Amino acid sequence: MKNTLNKLFEQQRLTKEEAKSILIEIAAEKFNNSQIASFLTVFLMRPISVDELAGFREALLELSVKVNLSDFNTIDLCGTGGDGKDTFNISTLTSFIVAGTGNKVAKHGNYSSSSISGSSNMLEYLGYKFTNEESILKSQIDKANICFLHAPLFHPAMKAVGPTRRELGMKTFFNMLGPLVNPSNPQNQMVGVFNLEVARLYNYLLQETTQNYAIVHSLDGYDEISLTSGFKLLTKDNEQFITPEELNLRRLEQEEIFGGDSVEESAKIFVSILEGNGTEAQNNVVCANAAFALKTFDKTKSFEDAFAEAKDSLLGLKAKESLKKLII
Repeated sequence: MKNTLNKLFEQQRLTKEEAKSILIEIAAEKFNNSQIASFLTVFLMRPISVDELAGFREALLELSVKVNLSDFNTIDLCGTGGDGKDTFNISTLTSFIVAGTGNKVAKHGNYSSSSISGSSNMLEYLGYKFTNEESILKSQIDKANICFLHAPLFHPAMKAVGPTRRELGMKTFFNMLGPLVNPSNPQNQMVGVFNLEVARLYNYLLQETTQNYAIVHSLDGYDEISLTSGFKLLTKDNEQFITPEELNLRRLEQEEIFGGDSVEESAKIFVSILEGNGTEAQNNVVCANAAFALKTFDKTKSFEDAFAEAKDSLLGLKAKESLKKLII
């Protein structure tokens, strides 16, 4: 690690092979917390390169506990986190809305490292038991149209850096990696990122895969479609800038999608929305995200049709039923 840190402190980049190798060693717990913190901090001070991100990704996937869900046509809905916006759990709610439409979701997630409540915090609070047992996950996705892949159970490297990430309390390159390393290798993916630079890195990497994908970034800093500003949408086919007004939706204020000051408060908001008691702003945000997820499955579907389908899932309580079946 000392040689690697010296190289990085001299403002040199790691090759793809070097990045892969060092992360494999981190996963093997060869280094102490101070060394790991120093390593993570480097990438807070300068942008990560495509080769470095690709190497880290390869290491995590090589080391991951594999789960085969290829019997299902799944989508992962995951944000990088790290946007510092403290919204309610938009991507997790969106996942249940998509599941409520009858589509299959293999959601990858983790505890939050930089906000109040990540997807793992939320689902654990609601009573979900994390597992990496393939038969259980298949049963859940068959019954509830959704299963949840808690990252530390599948990625030893993430587990090894978990305490350091929590102590730092800031976004790290692991926030960038999470959505790229779903161990079930879903056929479809919609991912939110915290800046345009990461969006372009993702686009570069995902172009090399066979996945259908959509990458979204709201230009005022959200790692999802927040409706508080226009957003960038990148797919394998093109790149667009879309405003809320173009979707015939009202532009929102930041406080309208705030997620509360505790996991308990976030959970109350989460359950209220799932029970059909969300505000117009809350409902529109999750349904807009769900609509673009549905369009990732089928790019010929119009936004209007996809939004109506998402709204029916939410307000018809199909999304709530999906959660109920998952938690049982």
